[in-house]
Amino acid sequence: MEQGSSSINGQKLEVTVAGDEGSIRLDRVLAVRLQELSRSRLKALILAGRVSIDSVTIKSAPIRDPAYHVAAGDTITIDVPEAVAAEPQAEDIALDIVYEDDDIIVIDKPKGLVVHPAAGHETGTLVNALIAHCGASLSGIGGVKRPGIVHRLDKDTTGLLVAAKNDRAHKSLTEQFADHGRTGAMRRGYMALVWGVPNRQRGTVDAPIDRHPHAREKMAVRDSGREAITHWEIRETFNGRDGKPVAALLACQLETGRTHQIRVHLASIGHPLIGDDTYGPGFRTKAALLPAAARAALEGLGRQALHAYLLGVEHPVTGETLVYRSQLPADLDILRRALRGTNPVAAR
Repeated sequence: MEQGSSSINGQKLEVTVAGDEGSIRLDRVLAVRLQELSRSRLKALILAGRVSIDSVTIKSAPIRDPAYHVAAGDTITIDVPEAVAAEPQAEDIALDIVYEDDDIIVIDKPKGLVVHPAAGHETGTLVNALIAHCGASLSGIGGVKRPGIVHRLDKDTTGLLVAAKNDRAHKSLTEQFADHGRTGAMRRGYMALVWGVPNRQRGTVDAPIDRHPHAREKMAVRDSGREAITHWEIRETFNGRDGKPVAALLACQLETGRTHQIRVHLASIGHPLIGDDTYGPGFRTKAALLPAAARAALEGLGRQALHAYLLGVEHPVTGETLVYRSQLPADLDILRRALRGTNPVAAR
């Protein structure tokens, strides 16, 4: 494999599949072999036709399917274009608006929507949608790439997110998020479907989080990290086909706001999010313990089972405490109902 330098934009990279990458999917093989490129960037390159394969059956043909199956000995060529720094443009993307006034807008974010432009996601983001919806009023304090943005949700995490429509609101909301509700009205709650059932009703994970020492796109509990505190409480538990506990629905509240915090913290205590291939790959075999309907729901999920269901803020102008709640989206509700379907356990 040709190794890139600190910047591999504008280069052609070549990878020969060894067969020991842990998957036969094109995107996952590349993620293992090209850790200097994010998974989202690799997927975008595949979809753009910039990845080709030379194999026994295919000769230097572009492959646009991230799930394409490769085999040992296949040669993969990746054409990485030069990076383009451009201001995000307005795009007509539908928004589920929970609340809006002259100062703030609260969105119920769907899965698959990236919050702001980044490598591999220059368009089709929440920022592009907000520019179209709010126009010139959108706060510019967040910078060219992140106008109005004061906090983020992962691409495949659903739920409530607030954005600032002017600079005064941006300053207030940023201060509230920095305070994490210690002295003000800020509240952030998440519903998480996790593997296994904790051995007590509620608990707190107080463990610093930093970049993973080897995997570029991952975070990890590390002594060198920044303070990170997650409170959790069991809302419901579910049994498997054998009648033994197999999964739980947890309500989580953040006292800090680190990247992937809930995903990292719950995995660190042995209860990774269902569907989280990044932090819970070792739990894939547990799917065999699920009822048939739950297995089918999991196969169709395609993301981590995490939803931002609660958001409380102090209005930046009026000072009023605003609290919003969002029901589980359809895919997570289907999974929860399927988990209840066989040997259900009553909510605690």
